[in-house]
This record gives sequence, structure tokens and C-alpha cells, in this order.
Amino acid sequence: VQLVESGGGLMQAGGSLRLSCAASGSVSSIRAIEWYRQSSGKERELVGKITSSRSTNYADSVKGRFTISMDNAGSTVYLQMNRLKPVDTAVYYCAADYLELGSETVAARYWGQGTLVTVSS
Repeated sequence: VQLVESGGGLMQAGGSLRLSCAASGSVSSIRAIEWYRQSSGKERELVGKITSSRSTNYADSVKGRFTISMDNAGSTVYLQMNRLKPVDTAVYYCAADYLELGSETVAARYWGQGTLVTVSS
């Protein structure tokens, strides 16, 4: 599985951005895709998650402002970020939870390369 994020950039506080996470490879075995972010000097934190059944959950810090969705093919996940704040400045990563059941069970997590979001005050 390969993940490629896009859509980052510079935005003023109060604005919106939409990030994309395009998955390729054995996407049918992806059970969930999560968005994380990491600010300078801080640990990576979970922003939110969408499962293969399209259920979502979010960190309290973004609830009501960020929305995660998935395209019909289930191969691209979006992070819509509204009412951005300077504290949202970070590198945003998507990660896929992969589970393949067969003669052997294969479980793995794949990461994208990240995309930088900068929110100016």
C-alpha cells in the first residue's frame, strides 16, 4: 500500500483547506485510515479516523471544525479543515491500518510522506 498526501499550504486563520490521502495497492485490505499531525517540537497526535465502514471519530481539538470523508472507491480520504487556527500548524500525515486475512494474517500500518499546513494569525 502506498499513501500520498496533498493539499497542504499556507492559510490565514479562519480559512479552510482540504487535504487528500490517495491510497494505491491492496486498498481493499485497508480497515481504516487515520490522520495525524506533528507540530515542531511536539509528538505526533491523532487528528481523526475513518473506517472502511465510513464511521469517523475525531480528536476533541478538531471536533466540529474538521471532517474526514472517503470517495466512493474507498481509495482517497479527505480531511476538510475549516475555521483553521494557528495551533493547527503542523505536518499532516495519513496512515492506513492494513489487515489481510488468508492462509496467513498480515497486519501492517503504512504512512504517507506528510504535507505541511501553516496557519498564519
